[in-house]
Parts: sequence; C-alpha cells; structure tokens
Amino acid sequence: MTANTLFYIIIAIIVLNFIVDKILDALNAKHYNNELPKDLQDVYDEEEYKKSQNYKSTNYKFGILTSTFSILLTLGFLVFDGFEFVDNIARSYSSNPIIIALIFFGIIMIASDILTTPFSFYSTFVIEEKFGFNKTTKKTFFLDKIKGWLMLAILGGGLLALIIWFYQVTGKYFWLYAWGLIAIFTIFMNMFYSKLIVPLFNKQTPLEEGSLRDKISAYAQTVGFKLNKIFVIDGSKRSTKANAYFSGFGSEKRVTLYDTLINDLEDEEIVAVLAHEVGHYKKKHIIFNLVASILLTGLTLYILSLFISQPILSHALGIETASFHIGLIAFMLLYSPISELTGLIMNVFSRKFEYQADDYAKNTYKGEPLITSLKKLSKNSLSNLTPHPAYVFMHYSHPTLLDRIKNLRK
Repeated sequence: MTANTLFYIIIAIIVLNFIVDKILDALNAKHYNNELPKDLQDVYDEEEYKKSQNYKSTNYKFGILTSTFSILLTLGFLVFDGFEFVDNIARSYSSNPIIIALIFFGIIMIASDILTTPFSFYSTFVIEEKFGFNKTTKKTFFLDKIKGWLMLAILGGGLLALIIWFYQVTGKYFWLYAWGLIAIFTIFMNMFYSKLIVPLFNKQTPLEEGSLRDKISAYAQTVGFKLNKIFVIDGSKRSTKANAYFSGFGSEKRVTLYDTLINDLEDEEIVAVLAHEVGHYKKKHIIFNLVASILLTGLTLYILSLFISQPILSHALGIETASFHIGLIAFMLLYSPISELTGLIMNVFSRKFEYQADDYAKNTYKGEPLITSLKKLSKNSLSNLTPHPAYVFMHYSHPTLLDRIKNLRK
C-alpha cells in the first residue's frame, strides 16, 4: 500500500463517518413531532411539548452547522498539508522528539478549541439561554476554558511525554509500559476525580443534616451499603439541568447530587435515584466499566505498537520525516471505525446495566418514585421522548425513558 492510498482511506473514513452521523440525525429529527406514547403523555403539557420540539429542532439545525464546519476544517487541514505546517513550527523550537510532540499537539488542541469556541459560546449563551437552561456567566465560561487548557497541558502533556519516552527507550514494547501508566492513571482518577478535579470547577458541600439525609441513610442501611460521603454540587452555577452520579470505590466511594436535582425532586424520588446509583455499585458495573476501559486501552496500544514505527503513517499526512506524534495522528484517524465498534458494544452493556440498576432500585426501594423522577428530569431538560431506534442503538448509553418505565412496571 502506498502513502497516497492510505491518505484516501483516511479521507474516506472521515467522510463516511460524517454521512452516517447525518443520516442518523435526520432519521431522529423525523421523530421529533411524533405523538407521545400513552405512558409518557403526562411528561409534557401541550405548550411544554412544543417547547421541547423547538429545542430539539434548534439543536439539530445547529448541529448540522457545527459538524459541517468541523469536517471541512479537518479535510482542509489534511488536503492543504496542515499537519506538515504545524510540525514545521514545532520543529523550529526544538529537536527533542518529546518537546516537538508537546508543541505540535498543543498548537493543534488550542487552535481547534479557539476555532470552535464561538459555536460553544452561541450554544451556551443563545440556545441554552433562550430555552431557560443557561446559568453560566461569561466569566465562568472563559475560566472553564483556561482551566481545561491547563489540565490538558499538565495531565495530557505529562502522559504523552512519558509514552513517547517509553517508545524511545523500549521500542515496540512501549505499549506495555504505556498501558501500565494509563491503567494506574485511570484507577487513580476513578478514585480521586471528585476530590481533586471537580473542586477546580464546582463547589461541593456535604449534604446537610435533615429529612433527606436521614432517608438516604435509612435506605443505605437496609441494603448494607456503607455511605458516609454524600455531597451536593452547585450544578446551578452553569445550568438548570439536574444530575446525580456515583464515583470512587472502597473508602473513597461517594454520591454527588446536583443542587438542581434536590430542588426539582421530592425526597422519595431522590432516594429512588440514589437506589439506582447504589444498584450500579452493588452489581459491580463500576468495576466492569473500569476493567473494560483498561482492557480496551491495552488493545488499542498494542495495535498502535504494530504500526507506529511504519513511515507510511507519517507519509500519508504529507510529512517525510517519520515521527511518533504524526504516526499517532494517522493511527487515530484510521482506528476510528474500531473505536466506533467498541463504543457500540459498550453502549449495549451500558443500557443493560441501566435496566439492572433500575431493577435493583425497584426491588430494594420503590419503582414508582424512580419513574416520576425520570419523568421530571426528562421534562426539565426538554428531552427527546421519541428517538429513532437506530439513533438509540448508535448513540444512547441509557435506554429510552419509555423502555425504562415499561421495565420498572413489569
């Protein structure tokens, strides 16, 4: 195979992926105006349903604009030797492969983020504002950007530098050392993300004493679940949308409730949501996802090790001097169909796990308050209640609201 052929394969993968996504989006959009099923007719009144349809339609049209811009930018960068241009800039500052790679990816990441920031700004301060979701200030918006860049530079840059160093020292066996490094990092972040990273963006406070905490503690005791760390996060700082999540394991396990969730739901509904989260823990879904993520990372790194030293990867992107960072870019583009496939498989497991966690909540607490909480959360976020089955299969990590209700009422 020639470098030219590989270049056209990369182009074909990008274009095909775009076409498939747009077809799925269009199929999904045709269902926006469907009549709501009987079990969901109490979620919206007529005016709210029209508002949800308008919200979905607005995001669909905006999504076409942003994704078209993204693919044109990517294709333009490939066709007009953008990677070679950035590589030359990076090489003008250093001859050290690690420094070159860090400068190269730094330019790519920051330039990409700057170019897409106007779309993100419009989405937040025009679309989300129009439909009553946005609570973010412009100061918070840009501070989040700067913090994100700093985190990417420190964590992402540090990992990349070590991986390239492993490659220089161990050659084709670098993937084993890189896998070990990323596995340790993944486990560490799972354990301490809420303690170390979340505070950089949000304020977390222990759930205060009162009837809600008493009900949560009483439920946790009935299922033999030791839960001392229940936190409330100031999600309302950015949006009116509500959420709750479980993080960590062992002594670091904690439940985090958005303040918007506490405001939107009754105590019984919050306990039901918590019971669902406890179900994920009891059914070992968190451990499964962690192990699966580490194994998939190992597989990806092993396949990368088979090809990264091939000059054809760099040549396909128009760069004569073969290097790890250029080969990595080409590999990521070529590997995307496999990533899509593994993503689909993980979504199948995820939807199955959601049913299991719902069943756990129903069997150890109550099913009806979980149903009403799911309906309220869907209403408050103007969720799409009638998605196309193909779109659900390709993109949803959770079953549809209708499917979850039917399962809970069995």
